[in-house]
Amino acid sequence: MTEPAPAPLPPDLAQPAAPEVGPVRDRALLPDVLRGVALLGILIVNMQDFAGFLEWQQRGLDRAAQVVTDTLANGRFISIFAMLFGWGAAGILRRRGVGVFLRRHAALLLVGALHYVLVWHGDIISNYATLALALLIVAWLPARNQLGVAGVLGAWWLGLTVLETLAALSRTGPRFAFLPDLLPSYGANVQERAAEFWPLLWQGDLFNGPWLVALFCLGAAAGQTGLLTRPAEHRPLLRRLAVGGLGVGVPLGLLLAYLNTRPDYAAGMLAFPVRMAGGLAGALGYVGLLGLLAASGRLGAWRFFAASGRMAMTNYLTQSVIMTLIFYPYGLHQGFGWVSGVPAAGAGEAFPYSGEFAVWGAAQTLALALLVGLAQLPLSAWWLSRFGRGPVESLVRWVAYGPAARQNREHD
Repeated sequence: MTEPAPAPLPPDLAQPAAPEVGPVRDRALLPDVLRGVALLGILIVNMQDFAGFLEWQQRGLDRAAQVVTDTLANGRFISIFAMLFGWGAAGILRRRGVGVFLRRHAALLLVGALHYVLVWHGDIISNYATLALALLIVAWLPARNQLGVAGVLGAWWLGLTVLETLAALSRTGPRFAFLPDLLPSYGANVQERAAEFWPLLWQGDLFNGPWLVALFCLGAAAGQTGLLTRPAEHRPLLRRLAVGGLGVGVPLGLLLAYLNTRPDYAAGMLAFPVRMAGGLAGALGYVGLLGLLAASGRLGAWRFFAASGRMAMTNYLTQSVIMTLIFYPYGLHQGFGWVSGVPAAGAGEAFPYSGEFAVWGAAQTLALALLVGLAQLPLSAWWLSRFGRGPVESLVRWVAYGPAARQNREHD
């Protein structure tokens, strides 16, 4: 008696006949749009670190801006960015092989290290570059298995985080902050960041690694199923992502916004798992919404984000340079004097440095983030029309493929 044929996979999880090898001829629009939107959202959230204000001490218009940021942005766009990183890295590994993959991520590690040491302590590129090694194993798995790995890693990491949070709820005391401990001179900050780079990189990989690898796996699964490159074929899944993601993400975002108005230690502990869980749910909701628009050919003005997304690494590094020059003690404030110098509510006394650090509130920084992030859209389009790709992207590509590689690898 013959065995029954295995049931076919649902269309959303079906495997392509074979991975495409060689240059990608037509660049899909949706991944670039998502990456460009995520880049702006990450900048909005990062402004709290750049500017040095404490979210639970915002008042009036600043509090309103912080609530909007926590509800709609906090944790959402970094999750999209991580999933897109997994999508791209796994695709390169499957099409180009291990050698190109390792050279590319070695270049990313160097870029991230220089970013951390020379510019800003909040770098994520180096963490992504090292944790991407996990894709050497999971990128070859079927999409269903990649989703399973993502579910196990994500549930394990989030579960441990929740248990740790519950155990700490009985503790009393003021809320903790993760703002940088800035030194007055540029050289002193560089020296300190150089000394702490490797220890903090491995510490961050160990602490956040399971969660980030889970997001990479989600992106890799999306790559195998064509969710982002052929969204019209996945409308039912995109609808489920939009409805379910926003249905969970928005309430958790509101809860995060409430927790971020409280100054106690317990609220700070609770805010962390709420941010991560709500961030992933909201990210999937945004992917679903933009995916449905792309499937219907109705992206409209969202298309303008594609240029920024195509040179996301250059724009991400540029944002760090601009914001640290504005806010850090050794920055442009010495020549321009942006504001009156009156510290933002509750932040000034703890950071007695010159400059704009701990001076601006959430509303001012939100406006500045929108100004800079939206200005990068036409600037990116102008640059790409003349040079084809961003300068940092060109450097990483040169390392990955070598100076003799002349083929157009748009997707890479």
